[in-house]
Order: sequence, then C-alpha cells, then structure tokens
Amino acid sequence: MDLFTAIQTSLGFFLLIFVRISGIFIMAPVFGSRNIPVMIKAGLSLIISLILFPMFFQSNITVPEHVILYAIMLTSELIVGWIIGFVSSLVFSGVQMAGQLLDTQVGFGIVNILDPQSGQQVPLIGNFKYILALLVFLITNSHHLLLTALFNSFKIIPISGVVFNKAITELIINMVWGIFTIAIKISLPVLVAIILTDVALGILARTMPQMNIFVVGVPGKIIVGIFVLSLALPFYILFLEVAFNGMYNDIYRILSVLR
Repeated sequence: MDLFTAIQTSLGFFLLIFVRISGIFIMAPVFGSRNIPVMIKAGLSLIISLILFPMFFQSNITVPEHVILYAIMLTSELIVGWIIGFVSSLVFSGVQMAGQLLDTQVGFGIVNILDPQSGQQVPLIGNFKYILALLVFLITNSHHLLLTALFNSFKIIPISGVVFNKAITELIINMVWGIFTIAIKISLPVLVAIILTDVALGILARTMPQMNIFVVGVPGKIIVGIFVLSLALPFYILFLEVAFNGMYNDIYRILSVLR
C-alpha cells in the first residue's frame, strides 16, 4: 500500500495530524508571523503532515464515525498545537514587555512603529530587541529544535491520546508569570542606570535651581539609556540562548502533563 492509498483509507487520522501541526504554525514564533501568507503556512503544514503520517500511523486507533465526537478529537489536537506554539512564543512576549518598560523609562514611550510580524504598533526599543531575538532564534537553529519538539510531541502524546487535567492550568500560569521575570531581567541594567540618572538629576535640581532640568534630563536619559543598552547587548544575546533552552524544557514539561 503506497502513501496516498493509506491516506485515502485513513483520511481521518491524517487530518488529526494535520490539525495539530497547523495549531503550532498559528502560534509559534517565525512560523506564525502575519507576513507569511496563509497558503504557505497551510502548504508547509501539509508537507510535514505527509512526512509524519507514515511514521505515526496506527491502524489500531479507531477514528470516531460520529461528527461531534470527531470534531471534539480535532479540537483536542488543535489545542495541543496551540499550547506548543504559545509556550514557544512566551520568550518573545517577555522581550516585547522589556522593550515597553525601557521605552517608557528612556523617553521613547510615545514613539511606536509597525511590527510586520504581529501587525501591531510596538515601541522602538522593544521592536529592536524583538528583531534581535528573532535573529538569535534563527542563527542558533532554534527553529530546528522547535520542529524537533513538534516531531517528539507525536511520540509523547499519540494521536487521540490527549488528556487535559488541572495540572496544565497551574503550569501555564507559572509559564506566563515567567514573562514578567524575563522582562525584568532584560530591562534591569537600563532601569538601574535610569534610576541613578534620575537621582543625579534630582540632586542637581536642588543644588542648581536656575538650571532647567527638564531640558537637560530628557536627552540625558536617552543618552544614558542607549549607552547602557549597547553595553548590555552581549549579555542579552547570552540570556536569549538560556531563555530558548528553558523554552524547550517548558514545551516538554507541558507535553508530559498532557499525556
């Protein structure tokens, strides 16, 4: 029996694989970008489904004949894909939050630009850090590891083997809380420098009342913020590598809970 004959006889099983992969490509970074046409995403999901179908096809799994039961199974597989893509995007959400904090403190809070990845208005420094994180994600072949996690998800959670329980809620809450931790760690050097700059400007305002601190302070904070940001860039790249490793650990943690 060739591949396409097997697909024709087991189309319901093939659609379950296709739906899980599609869910990942909706939410995952880079793959889920809005500037990638939907047809390309669907085509890539179809190609990967054709590759994985012979590997994970199980003739002993019975696909429900009732439409409602089959729709529930499809929804479960879609949720699994969504969860994997959502967990993989949390690091980038933390980077964007850190950029928002930095823009507000440095003085770029009113400057927003259009992000083609998400189609939303994002802060200036936040967009810079987000694009740099995407470059590090691609240069370190982290997208290959994401595809590996996709492949392993079918080993950890077989088709129709999804089990939702209370533990997944607590795990997702902890992962979302990690966004704030990532944002604080990324923005901490610049925030500390800005706070020290504000203290210095406050002392200067008390000792020299005739000086217009507002005129001096705004460009001064921008210069200090950009200078410290440039000094912290090497550590930021190292932090991203650690954060991406933690992201993959989180993906496997949540997969182990869903089985």
